[in-house]
Amino acid sequence: MALTLEIVTPQARVYSDTIDTVVIPTTAGEIGVLPGHISLVSQVADGELRVTKDGKPVVLAVGGGFVQIDNDKISVLAEQAITVDKIDVTAVEAALKRAQDQLKDAAHLDPAEQEHLHSLVRFAGVQLNIKSRHR
Repeated sequence: MALTLEIVTPQARVYSDTIDTVVIPTTAGEIGVLPGHISLVSQVADGELRVTKDGKPVVLAVGGGFVQIDNDKISVLAEQAITVDKIDVTAVEAALKRAQDQLKDAAHLDPAEQEHLHSLVRFAGVQLNIKSRHR
C-alpha cells in the first residue's frame, strides 16, 4: 500500500508523488505517517519534512501551514517549502541578513510586517540547518 503526498505553497506545487512514508513537523511534535494512518488535521511547524520513496529519502524544509491526512492521501498546505537540493545557501544567508536588518527597526513596523520578518528568519534558519546536515 502506498501514500499520496502533495505539498503546496501559495506560489507552487512543491512536491506531488506516491510515497512509502513521511515524517511531518507539527506544532505538537513530529508525525510519522504510514499507510492506514488515522485521519487528522494538524498545524505544520517550521522544520524538516522527511519523505521515503522506494527506500530513498527526500528532504524538504517547510515553514508553517497545515496538514490533512485522509485515508492514504496527505495534503500539506505550507506557507513555504523547498526541497533540500534546491536550497541556495548564499541566497538564504542574504535573505536572512536583510530580514534581520529590517527587524532592527521593528518599532517602525506594524505587527503583521514584524511577524512576516520573524517568519522569514525562522524559515531561513531551518533551510540552513537542513542544508548543513544533508550535504
